[in-house]
Amino acid sequence: MTYSIVALDRNSGELGVAVQSRWLAAGAVVPWARPGVGAVATQSFVDARYGLVGIELLASGHAPEAALAELLTADPDPGVRQVGMVDATGRTAAHTGADCVAAAGHLMGASVTVQANMMERATVWPAMLAAFEGAQGDLTDRLFAALRAAEAEGGDVRGRQSAGILVVPGNADAKPWDVRFDVRVDDHRHPLDELERLVSIARAYEALDEGFEALAVGEVEAAAAFMERAAALAPDDDQIRLWQAVTVFEAGDETRGRKLYRSALAVEPRAGEHLRRFAAAGQLPGRERLVDALARDD
Repeated sequence: MTYSIVALDRNSGELGVAVQSRWLAAGAVVPWARPGVGAVATQSFVDARYGLVGIELLASGHAPEAALAELLTADPDPGVRQVGMVDATGRTAAHTGADCVAAAGHLMGASVTVQANMMERATVWPAMLAAFEGAQGDLTDRLFAALRAAEAEGGDVRGRQSAGILVVPGNADAKPWDVRFDVRVDDHRHPLDELERLVSIARAYEALDEGFEALAVGEVEAAAAFMERAAALAPDDDQIRLWQAVTVFEAGDETRGRKLYRSALAVEPRAGEHLRRFAAAGQLPGRERLVDALARDD
């Protein structure tokens, strides 16, 4: 009923899972991942134990193959399960039960596994693997390329409804709960298109956060560059435009800063109050007069 991909990016250390299905909210139940440990997709007749306990087994030192074997042995109905696992070293394991609905199967590559069931045709999962291995960009880009390739081969024989991408960071100091992207489309006629839009917004907010960090240490030019990137990724987001206005204004282009501020205000009339409350809470130290000057004509 679903196709998915689980992968490690060896350059960044990021781990991720991407999924699409003709079932409600597949992104909420299929993908599991923990930084520095591994990632799991559990699908077909979903048993969340493969994700929850699978991650714990990987964290305790089990290789994916051993972890999956232990889970299958304890499962009273392994024939209906489909699972893919990749650990933080790139080792893989996968299972397609004999009772999964055709077309069903999986493939494993270097630090990646793809799996699919109830597909239009048996070319879906080979196309996913080829697309992932041939794609450029970061892990999220490559996962998305695999989803698009699956859909180009017909995807789920029932159609499409939900999708999701879960990516966790690869840096050594990442905490178990750290997530880079956890983006889901629960119910949509064109879930991959909507997922792509939401991933772009997620990237925009990632840039917005970096802009805030730069502002906090007084690196105004760097902050402005991050805000420009955020605005380019999400041009219709008035909150991003508001903070872009602040950084542009502080960087010295007061005319453009006020223009951006007024355009944010046109979408959300409370934008000025947003800024004033931020300043009053001490979140914009030393910039209280800047906020007053920017919002003077609101």
